[in-house]
Amino acid sequence: MEAPLTPAQEEVLALLRETDGERPDVDAALRHELKHHLEQELRPLTRGIEKPVFVGKAALQRVLQCEAHHVAEQQAPFEWSVATARGTVAHKAVQLSVGRTDRPPPLKLVDDALERLQDDPGSRIADFLLGLTDAARAELRAEVNELVAGFVELWPPLQRAWKPQAETRRRAELANGMLILSGTVDLTLGAPQGLRAGRVVVDLKTGGRHAGHVDDLRFYALLDTLRSGVPPFRLVSYYLDSGTFSVEDVTEQVLEAAIRRTVAGAARIVELQLGMRSPAVTPNPTCRWCRLKDECDGAVAWGAEEQPG
Repeated sequence: MEAPLTPAQEEVLALLRETDGERPDVDAALRHELKHHLEQELRPLTRGIEKPVFVGKAALQRVLQCEAHHVAEQQAPFEWSVATARGTVAHKAVQLSVGRTDRPPPLKLVDDALERLQDDPGSRIADFLLGLTDAARAELRAEVNELVAGFVELWPPLQRAWKPQAETRRRAELANGMLILSGTVDLTLGAPQGLRAGRVVVDLKTGGRHAGHVDDLRFYALLDTLRSGVPPFRLVSYYLDSGTFSVEDVTEQVLEAAIRRTVAGAARIVELQLGMRSPAVTPNPTCRWCRLKDECDGAVAWGAEEQPG
């Protein structure tokens, strides 16, 4: 006998089942029209590229916030830490939970995720995990367990009929493979039915809401449409700390907004990578943790604005 659902789990279940009326079929030519639109805008910029340029959600967000910040992050070597590893391990644990027929405790999922990641020779995080001290590993386990426990507690058990998929990759190649849009979706449920949208895309978040979260999901919706030809019907940002969510149904206007943003960001990324111009400085809240904050006039100006009085 299945355990009764909590109110929070019932809310999620209602969200997944809810539809705003009949979803119409999409045009079979939609994916080709979207790809043509993207290539028409971006192909001229790719003529000077000698190797593929990858564009993901993090790069888009950075370059549209501040080009100087984006360039600094691109040039700096990535360094693993407990803070940066937390999300990777948590997403792996959620992925494992989707494939399990039982419901193990969250900490068991965390330990399984750590074991899989450190034993995978192709994993970027393996060396970091193997080199952790006992204290650092305990800290990482505790922090990831809190996230995974939140997901298990707040989400109803995922049924096979929902066709759940975790950590699914999406990729679109443009301009003969010289510009590659890519992303990894936390969780998807459902699937298209012919030309009718039937997939829900879920991004699991910690912390509070941010306007960029909507843009991330719209980028995933664009990638999903370019891949299958049918867009998701719903985008969900789920906040594990508060047990709340924000929802947007995918419309033609949502896809158009995603294309405009992707074109704007990809153009900047290519221009900066080719050295066509110097990066612009745009003071914004990310100045607080930017690696250039002590030497950038924009970061200094932003910090001064934040000072009381």
